Amino acid sequence: MNLVDWVTDLMQTAGAPGAALAIALENLFPPLPSEVFLPLAGFTAAQGKMSLLDAILWTTFGSVAGALLLYWVGALLGRDRVRRVAMRMPLVRVSDVDKTEAWFLRNGYRAVFFGRMIPVFRSLISIPAGIERMRMAPFLAYTAAGSLLWNTALILAGYLLGDNWHLVEQYVGLASKVVLGLAVVAVATFVLTRLAKRRETSRL
Repeated sequence: MNLVDWVTDLMQTAGAPGAALAIALENLFPPLPSEVFLPLAGFTAAQGKMSLLDAILWTTFGSVAGALLLYWVGALLGRDRVRRVAMRMPLVRVSDVDKTEAWFLRNGYRAVFFGRMIPVFRSLISIPAGIERMRMAPFLAYTAAGSLLWNTALILAGYLLGDNWHLVEQYVGLASKVVLGLAVVAVATFVLTRLAKRRETSRL
């Protein structure tokens, strides 16, 4: 049984709570595709297996539950451990961690809200929120708001497209590939720049 068949059976058997479970798992394991699960939930709602409102509310609950677990992963990891790991990583400086922390402190709430609507990073954004011990009430509020917008858009698309719900995955999947590509370029640029600086320093 492939992933789509498993999620389809889950939603048909458990209804909206099954959709919530699928989205919670997607948050914990980013390679699982919300761009498949959410339109499929909309299509399932269009078939009368659950109401459209239930699909939106339950999947948003699943998103928040998964994000909360990742928040606590970040909280258990903690700032000190992150700094110790950075000290052992080649080409990474503790100052890089400090700059990232400063940026997150300035933009944390916006990062959590908008991060919930960016493929791939929508799950990972909860970890730095936990590391910085962002206040729980705002974290949950911004996570729920961003998740609600993302989930509603994809569920409505699946609901309206009907049998063609899988078209949503094609377009959103393309966006995911673009985001990953930009991330790879950013990492490569960082590594090359740091190596160039190291060579210049060794020549002095």
